[in-house]
Amino acid sequence: MEDWALIRHLYHSEKLSKRAIATKLGIARDTVTNALTSEGPPKYQRPSVDSAISAVEPKIRALLTQHPTMPATVIAERIGWGGSISWLRERVRAIRPEYAPADPADRLQHDPGQVVQCDLWFPPASIPLGGDQSGAPPVLVMVAAFSRFITATMLPSRVTTDLVAGMWQLLSQDLGAIPHRLWWDNESGIGRRGRLTEPVTAFVGTVATTLIQLKPYDRRIQRNRRARQPISGNLVHARSNISFTRRLQHPTG
Repeated sequence: MEDWALIRHLYHSEKLSKRAIATKLGIARDTVTNALTSEGPPKYQRPSVDSAISAVEPKIRALLTQHPTMPATVIAERIGWGGSISWLRERVRAIRPEYAPADPADRLQHDPGQVVQCDLWFPPASIPLGGDQSGAPPVLVMVAAFSRFITATMLPSRVTTDLVAGMWQLLSQDLGAIPHRLWWDNESGIGRRGRLTEPVTAFVGTVATTLIQLKPYDRRIQRNRRARQPISGNLVHARSNISFTRRLQHPTG
C-alpha cells in the first residue's frame, strides 16, 4: 500500500517517468502502471508476515543503528531472513528514516510548496460549540514551512477519519494546493511504528504527496510549532459569540 502511494507521488508530483519509478523502487513497470491506473490502494492479506517481521525487527534496528544505508538484501542475509524479501524491504523502508542523519537543509530553509507541518492543538479552555454546548475538541493546525502561513480547523475527534477529513479541508480550501511533503509527529491516528494507517496511505496516494512522521523532539517540529503559538491566545481569549473560523481570520475582532 505504501508503494502505491509513493508511486503516485513520484509520477504526479515529482514528474518521474514510469521507467524511472520502476528503477528507483526496484519494481516491475507493470506494477507502476497498475498503481497509476487503479482507483485505490491494493488490499493485501497478511496473516503471519507481520508477526514474523516483528520478531526480527530488533535485529533490523540494530543493523540500521550502525549502518543506516545498509541495503535490505544485505540485512536479510545478516539476520537470516527466509521469508518474502518484499515484506522485509517494506519494513526496512518504513523504519530506515529513523536512523538516517537529519538533513540540515530541512531545518534551515524550505522552498515554496515543499513542506506543510500538521499538528494537533488542544484548547486549554472551553470553546462554544453551538447549541448551548462548549468543550475543547482537538484543533488541526497546518503551518507552511516556507511562508509560515497558518490555517486550522476544529475536529470532532482525533480518530483517523477525522484527521484525514481535516487535512483535506485545509489543503483544498485554505492552502489551495498540495505540498510535496506533509510532516506529522507520532500521532497514532496517522500511523504507528513507521507504518501509516490505511486511510492515510490512501489519502496521500490519491493527492500524490508524501507524509513523514518525525520524532517528537525533532527540531523541525519544534520550530514550526513556535510559529503557531499566536493562535492560542486568539482562540482562548476571543469573545464567546465569535465562531472558531472567524477567530482565526479576525483574531482581534
